[in-house]
Amino acid sequence: MYELSGKIQGLAQDFVSKRVTLTISVNEEAAVKNLFDELHETEKLSIKIDKYREKRSLDANAYFFVLCDKLSAKLNIPKEVIYRNAIKDIGGNSTIVCVKDVAVEKLCESWCKNGLGWQTDTMPSKIDGCTNVILYYGSSTYDTAQMSRLISNIVEECHAQGIDTRTPDEIAELLALWDEKPWLKKG
Repeated sequence: MYELSGKIQGLAQDFVSKRVTLTISVNEEAAVKNLFDELHETEKLSIKIDKYREKRSLDANAYFFVLCDKLSAKLNIPKEVIYRNAIKDIGGNSTIVCVKDVAVEKLCESWCKNGLGWQTDTMPSKIDGCTNVILYYGSSTYDTAQMSRLISNIVEECHAQGIDTRTPDEIAELLALWDEKPWLKKG
């Protein structure tokens, strides 16, 4: 799978076949050449295009866990509990699915294996024999805006407990670093 950034340059339609061609300029020259070499003869591809968002900083992620640890020591609550509660409080990081009652336990169990922040909640469905399951994504999937809300919430909690944190400028600097290394993610 390739994840690239770029810009839509044009759209054309063949008047005879009615097929549409989307032209995209890509920023990652070497990766797009590899993609072409690997996939240009493939008859059918799965394509997903979305608005670009900067990835969050790993330093911001590390800072968040430092603050969780400080809160843990102050409140005598496991830092994992603090982290999991913080995940549920930021909003915009979950999906709700309606599943048959017999599949709820298996879905929840499988989802939670993705990482510490990957959690589920359930609520009744209006459909007989079904349950609505809220699937929360762990922080490893967060973009900058979500990570910013997560850090802001934990900073507020630290301030309420008298725990020293970095200045807003220092936090903004952490969030401005875009050195994404997926193999180091936590969540």
